[in-house]
Amino acid sequence: MSATSRYATRTSGRGGRRATALGPGLAALCVVLAVVAFLSVTMGSRSIGLSEVLRALGNLDSDGSITSTVTLELRVPRTLLGILVGAALGVAGAILQGVTRNPLADAGMMGINSGAAVLVVFAVTVLGVQGVGVYIWFAFAGAIGALVLVYAIASLGREGATPVKLALAGAAVTAGLVSVTTGIVMTNVDALNELRFWQVGSLAGRYTPILTGVAPFLLIGLAASLGFGRVLNGLALGEDTARGLGQNVTRTRTAAFAVVAVLAGAATAACGPIVFIGLVVPHVARLLCGPDYRWILPYSMVLAPIVLLLADVLGRVVAAPDELQVGVVLGVMGAPAFVAIVRYGRLSEV
Repeated sequence: MSATSRYATRTSGRGGRRATALGPGLAALCVVLAVVAFLSVTMGSRSIGLSEVLRALGNLDSDGSITSTVTLELRVPRTLLGILVGAALGVAGAILQGVTRNPLADAGMMGINSGAAVLVVFAVTVLGVQGVGVYIWFAFAGAIGALVLVYAIASLGREGATPVKLALAGAAVTAGLVSVTTGIVMTNVDALNELRFWQVGSLAGRYTPILTGVAPFLLIGLAASLGFGRVLNGLALGEDTARGLGQNVTRTRTAAFAVVAVLAGAATAACGPIVFIGLVVPHVARLLCGPDYRWILPYSMVLAPIVLLLADVLGRVVAAPDELQVGVVLGVMGAPAFVAIVRYGRLSEV
């Protein structure tokens, strides 16, 4: 079978899946996301009725009531940030898995989390920075810097940044940065406390300034990511086949890593290293819509915030009047989900 025929077979979907079926499926997921977003605004240690939410949203200048303050200043920004961060991590994971052809690729494996952590520790210990609203920008710079370093190391040699070299470079950079971070925080109480607060992965305490700070990066990255479906389909068939289809593999990988750096870097900086979203959600999307990345990317973009917001709501309800951080809840939910995908799904088909 020719490269073009194999490409057409792959992108046509399996099991009779067609755009006429996948489109309504995606629309249904958008409805589910809207419902989950509503739950995120109304549920928590203090329940808020629909009429109260509508009244608060109709008067965007808070009237000073507890309900209005909680809705406008806490829950709405938290929910919007959860939607953007979830979508960013889901799409970033799907792109990384497609570019590296590695079913276990996610932001953590490519050094993004560890790079962000290193600069958070640097900001606290050297510059005396306190508070997530300030050191978010150090985390963003560290995440992007680490991913650039991984790609630069993997690009050495005549073969360039192959999937195996990317995985090895990511593991090496991650191990080195984690060692540096651990060495610093073990001798500095302030750094340990700030890193512990940030590294748990949470939507709590991320208010409007953080949302407005990272939203432009996330929106631009999400818009750019939707153009990668066709080229990721070509890469999934192998580098030689992709070149035969007219792709510039090096340029494609570089552009994909740039988008991932923006998406995962901004998301990790804002909310800390949220686990399992970028790893598990693309596999769930693949089970729902088949191997075509033109559908995997939008499905991941909608599925990931659904999972993230559900975990956040669950953490608020289960531990009320306190709450469990979303990173903790996702760790508990994600591990058995991933085992089920490994056991019954198609983990190797990226």
